[in-house]
Parts: sequence; structure tokens; C-alpha cells
Amino acid sequence: MKWLESTFESMLWQSRVVVLFAVIASLLSAFAMFYLATVDAVYMFVHLAHYWEPGLDAVARADLHGEAVAHVVEIVDGYLLGAVLLIFALGLYELFISKLDVAKGSETSNNVLLIGSLDDLKSRLAKVILMILIVKFFEHVIDMHFDQPLDLLYLAGGIALIGSALWLTHSDDHGEGSHQGAPRGEPTDEHP
Repeated sequence: MKWLESTFESMLWQSRVVVLFAVIASLLSAFAMFYLATVDAVYMFVHLAHYWEPGLDAVARADLHGEAVAHVVEIVDGYLLGAVLLIFALGLYELFISKLDVAKGSETSNNVLLIGSLDDLKSRLAKVILMILIVKFFEHVIDMHFDQPLDLLYLAGGIALIGSALWLTHSDDHGEGSHQGAPRGEPTDEHP
């Protein structure tokens, strides 16, 4: 009976390797998002080559400017989504498979990879997803036409909600048990 229990527990423990499928898929998806955003950036620069032309009238220049700003927002959105997928892949690997030995001595790993639990991973992902939502809000605000005073009130309410969300995530970082005393990028005693 003890042998059966030991064998089952060993198989159960080794089953965590199935997470590698999620890690690889997330990495490939992150690379795809970085590729898409980079191609969009290249096409935006090619499209903007006409912006400086003296023969371009003011209306066409304003339209080109508006389109460029919208493209920049889409590009930032693509890169942020790629970053979310990359953080997710690295976090899953560290939580379920093994710590990344290569990252131990890197200063960058302190900013990205201090993931000791699923709550740490959720917190990191939530912050990047919040940034994506802010970029999406900005994208919609660019296209918005303010025809009535109520539209401005809605815009102010949206900005207030974004400010509140950012304040709450910032206050969560500096609450009890946080890294308040440590300089940015330096590990604390909480995370080895």
C-alpha cells in the first residue's frame, strides 16, 4: 500500500510538467504580439512619411495626425499584451517547474520575477492588464466627440475611476508587508 501511495504521489508531482504547454504557448503568443506591434509600428512610420510634405493641406495633416496617434495607442496596447503573456509564461515556469537560475543575478529579474506565489503572479498581471485597459480607454477617448456637456462629465468620471484604480494598486504596493523600505529594484528580506 505504501508503494502504491508513493508511486501515485510521484506521478502527481511530475504532472506539474504539463504547465510547460502553457509556458510555451504563452511565449509564442508573446512573440506573436511583439511581432504584430512591431510590424504596425513600421507601417505607421511608412504611412507618416507623407506628413512633412508641403503640399498637404491642414485637414489632411490633421487626419494623418489623428490616425498616427490612434496607431501609437494600438502599438502600445500590443506591446503591453505581449508583456503580459511574457510575465505569465515566466511566472508559471517559476511557480510550477523551477526557478530561473539565469535570472538570479540580474537586476531586471527583481523588477519582473519576484513571483513566489500565485498571488504575486496575479498582482503583476493585474497591474499590466490595468495599463492595457487605460490604453484602451485612451484609444476610445481619442475617437470620442464631445457634443454635450454630459460627455465631458462622462470623460471626467472615467478619468477619476482610472485615477482611483491606479491609487489603489499603488497603495497596495505600500501597504502592510510591502517593500516600502527597500530602494527600487533591490530585493527585500521577504523574497530571497
